[in-house]
Amino acid sequence: MLNITCRTVGPLGTCCYILHEDGREDCLVIDPGGDTASIRNACGGKRIAAILLTHGHFDHIAAVKELMAEDTELIIHFKDEAMLADPELNVSSLIGQRIICPAATHLVREGERIDYAGITLKVLHTPGHTPGSVCYEAGEHLFTGDTLFDHGYGRTDLPGGDFPTLVASLKRLMPLQQNHEIYPGHGS
Repeated sequence: MLNITCRTVGPLGTCCYILHEDGREDCLVIDPGGDTASIRNACGGKRIAAILLTHGHFDHIAAVKELMAEDTELIIHFKDEAMLADPELNVSSLIGQRIICPAATHLVREGERIDYAGITLKVLHTPGHTPGSVCYEAGEHLFTGDTLFDHGYGRTDLPGGDFPTLVASLKRLMPLQQNHEIYPGHGS
């Protein structure tokens, strides 16, 4: 059985998700935007097999460096890879910080299936908020990052944002809302 825990973290209240299967000693973390201790506590002593990023903005990556271990995979869409090491692109410079992450170990693409900690996820490329925004689908669970919120969607006025592209991504997700539990990047 898939267990999902949400922690609201960081200065912008980002929803960080911790996923694990019953009986396993490892877990996944999606969008660790800060508050490392809270995320580690939610992992319950489980090894973090992979950190999955829905996109590269600072409020979704701020705790990556502290959570990474030698055997932890870091996953992001190839179009957002440069954001990990660039405070201008990940917009941490806008809040007077210089957040930089380790290099990704796996760059994903549309339709790719990935399997970590016994959990299989499908990658849905949903650009618009950033060029490499993705959603991760795990069965009937959809982790949308800032593509889709409970009552809205992510902004498009930051570097790489594009409103018409985001609208196309939202149209793609509309049918999935009927039979999926939505886990947004903010406001859960």
